[in-house]
Amino acid sequence: MDVTIKYFAWMRERVGVSEERVALPAHVATIADVVAWLTMRGENYAVAFARPALTRAAVDQVHASHETSVLGAREIAFFPPVTGG
Repeated sequence: MDVTIKYFAWMRERVGVSEERVALPAHVATIADVVAWLTMRGENYAVAFARPALTRAAVDQVHASHETSVLGAREIAFFPPVTGG
């Protein structure tokens, strides 16, 4: 399944690209699976996703939990938690 993955803020800086088109393996079915698969793609991904509990995600521009299915998704976005002051 081909999907566009977008990275925002410091996640974009650590991965090194703002977005990429990838073919997800058949076993990747949830956001948690995508995160696990991405960390295996290289050190830059492992660093960006080193603390997966802090990673926020959206599937087709709708906020998603780590248990959310990505089957049929066109776009998956990852971003760090928003902080304010």
